[in-house]
Amino acid sequence: MDIIKEKIKPIKRSRIWLTVFVLMAVSFAAGLNLSTNRQKNVNQQIAYSPESQFIQNEPSFNFNLYWEVWNRLKSDYVDKNMIEDEEMFYGSLRGLASSMNDPYTIFMDPTEAKEFADDLSGTFEGIGAEVGMRNDIVTVIAPLSGMPAEKAGLRSGDKVYAIDNVSTLGLSIDQAVKKIRGPKDTPVKLTVIREGEDRPMDITIIRGLIVVKSVKTNFREDGVFVITVSNFNDDTIDLFNQAIKEILTKNPKGIVLDLRNNPGGYLDTAISMASAWVKEGPVVVEQFGEGRRQEYFADGNNSLGEFKTVILINGGSASASEIVAGALRDYHKASLVGEQSYGKGSVQSLRDLSDGSTLKVTVAKWLTPAGDFIDEKGITPEYEVKLTKEDVDSEKDPQMDKALELILKQEINNKK
Repeated sequence: MDIIKEKIKPIKRSRIWLTVFVLMAVSFAAGLNLSTNRQKNVNQQIAYSPESQFIQNEPSFNFNLYWEVWNRLKSDYVDKNMIEDEEMFYGSLRGLASSMNDPYTIFMDPTEAKEFADDLSGTFEGIGAEVGMRNDIVTVIAPLSGMPAEKAGLRSGDKVYAIDNVSTLGLSIDQAVKKIRGPKDTPVKLTVIREGEDRPMDITIIRGLIVVKSVKTNFREDGVFVITVSNFNDDTIDLFNQAIKEILTKNPKGIVLDLRNNPGGYLDTAISMASAWVKEGPVVVEQFGEGRRQEYFADGNNSLGEFKTVILINGGSASASEIVAGALRDYHKASLVGEQSYGKGSVQSLRDLSDGSTLKVTVAKWLTPAGDFIDEKGITPEYEVKLTKEDVDSEKDPQMDKALELILKQEINNKK
């Protein structure tokens, strides 16, 4: 995902966020937004439409060439009867954005823009089950409580061998998820093998609207409070604040903040989360193209600053996740355990366009409070612990084990 800093509609501005995860390889622009700040030269004009309209003060590119190519494709392409004008148009806009040579600057057509917004809101249409890969087989990790998968009888540990009679062998987990998701009120059939059963069974599930909370908490019996944050979404800060209240009430021995496989999200949410540990000073620094910098300061909350804290990161921790991890590392408020983070050091702004499309544009780079630019290199944890395929298959978690050891060892030493 990205760090989203602001979301700008055709006229009105709102907010931005961080993006680390390339959710879709799409780009371009749904309209021309040519700057008027360049050097004026009234003799330089560009034709940009078949009606030979002109834009002043720009280099002399003839935009009629676009329509020449359009018409040639329409007339000469071998399967021209299969050409969709909408696909041609949106495809050209994707190409415009991709010409920035930046994987995070992309154009999303209305359908893609809606899916992207749904991801940020934590809602989608599907069956409501967490799935993963175990022994190269798509496996149900856990059906979500009250969701269609649970109601249809899907269980944790079920191995999915086919989706709508199509084998899952060779599919990546992302490909399998795309096949399982679909419009609400439509059926999907999963062929599963369940431990203790001697033959496969078919489970038909009617898809529904799924709401996934981005923050989960677990107050363990050993006195450690675990906060798992899957995204920095619309609901994150409210849920995180609820977790803070619970922590202050229960006074745990320490906190594990699990940011593994968290691709990022809203910048302001990352700043608020880091401020729960950081009392004052910058949490993140933005670097703009013209050399201008902007610092974002902690809000003075600091309610968790005295708790022993360990942050879990891995190669899927990016963007907003890295902002939080980097800030707490630089201020010595947490130990980092796990694997090298992704390395997403840029900030994107969302521009909502007039037809429902969205343009996501990289507007700045960001640095940690100590001035570390982590783009393409990531953050190295203080305690590097690998999570192997064998660990996953056997349901072991040595990274979490190390985090708990650091907290509980501290507790034991304090008692001596």
